[in-house]
Amino acid sequence: MKKAIVIGGGISGLSTAWLLRAKAQAAGKELDIILLEKERRVGGKIWSIHEEGYTCEWGPNGFLDSKPQTLELCRAVGVEGNLHRSNDNARKRFIFSGGELHRLPEGGPSFLKSRLISWPGKLRLALEPTPFIAAAPAGVDETLADFGRRRLGKEALDKLIAPMVSGIFAGDPETMSLVSCFPRIAELEREYGGLIRAMIMLAKKKKKDIAEGKVVSSAAGPGGVLTSFREGIQYLSDALSASLGDIVVSGRQVVSVDKGAGGGYRVTCDDGGEHEADLVIAASPAFAVADMLEGLDQGISGVLRQIPYASMTVICFGYERERITHPLDGFGYLIPKKEGRSTLGTLWDSSMFEQRAPEGKVLLRSMMGGACFPEYIKLSDDEVVTRVRRDLQATMGITAEPSFVRVFRHEQAIPQYTVGHGKRLDALDGLLQKHPGLILTGNSYRGIGLNDCVAAAQRASDEALALAG
Repeated sequence: MKKAIVIGGGISGLSTAWLLRAKAQAAGKELDIILLEKERRVGGKIWSIHEEGYTCEWGPNGFLDSKPQTLELCRAVGVEGNLHRSNDNARKRFIFSGGELHRLPEGGPSFLKSRLISWPGKLRLALEPTPFIAAAPAGVDETLADFGRRRLGKEALDKLIAPMVSGIFAGDPETMSLVSCFPRIAELEREYGGLIRAMIMLAKKKKKDIAEGKVVSSAAGPGGVLTSFREGIQYLSDALSASLGDIVVSGRQVVSVDKGAGGGYRVTCDDGGEHEADLVIAASPAFAVADMLEGLDQGISGVLRQIPYASMTVICFGYERERITHPLDGFGYLIPKKEGRSTLGTLWDSSMFEQRAPEGKVLLRSMMGGACFPEYIKLSDDEVVTRVRRDLQATMGITAEPSFVRVFRHEQAIPQYTVGHGKRLDALDGLLQKHPGLILTGNSYRGIGLNDCVAAAQRASDEALALAG
């Protein structure tokens, strides 16, 4: 019987192990699988913390239901019936600019009425479909900032693109790669010559396809409804772990992966224990995998260390609802860097999902740090709380002291797909050819969201099953 070791018990590793076992059983293949996780708890950055009636998400708070991967996994694991979709409030998103919150426009009329973008900025955006705006030269790995300035103008970059990049990646648009972060947008420009032109053409196609009973995706983004579980998103990782049972071994840190006997691999743990395996699937962050593979292939480790990570501090504030005058009728807001605030934005968690706060109370979750403010991870809890309160007063007029406060720090939170990321992936693919049976998966490579992690787990499990023979 061949043996496979999955390293890392986050959503990527758990999904990979679960899918690999299911596919092996369906194919009638005998495969011994073990998952090694260094922490006592599994789930990685997925962690729903329940305290004093609040549910605070330590990391991500859900996934979009417009992509099939996670929904299919939930169905297969048997937790589809427990899914909890965010309410209509989650569709309303805001940007703080010029001292006030502006709702993001959802169409032409609302865009024209919005005061978020000035009239000169709107006129610049109106030029986007003209042939005077040239596409980026073929083969150029353009930054998101360069794309925004070229295609939409500086104001749209500052007030729309940059906040979106900080909200999704905690990233800096001046360094992030367009094609690696948003490949669909790069594809639309190449195919249609512009984003507005692409939206018009795809809208026509969508109308035609709907008339014919077909369904198409949105023009430039995944869309969909933010989805979780009433207990929090950790419900999914817990369900995967429970289903895997003894396959999961927690509290066991892998320190090295080397060549083993018979052409396989030897996996050594921090307690001195060794495991021989035919297949090794590394689902840990790139920097951790780099350390594990140092003795096996310094080239792979060197490339992995070129993938930077942004730090992030997550702050949960609980309030008596009556002390907040703002209606909290939305997803939350993001803050452009030019506004000079300490936080990247705040999510109104208890407005999106029921049961996130006790009756009569609300839960706000703010983000601080990211690639643009790496020094904020070193601030004391008192300084963090002071800065968040200052920002909440400026953005929402909140002067009340929170009755519930939790501060969570992530020193290496989110991988950054900076310019050159695609070439790094190509280099990894080439180097891995020398090590059949060694597979890398997770959010360090081709997508950071939960859906992306599950999609990567699908690919990794398929590759592992094929190699298992």
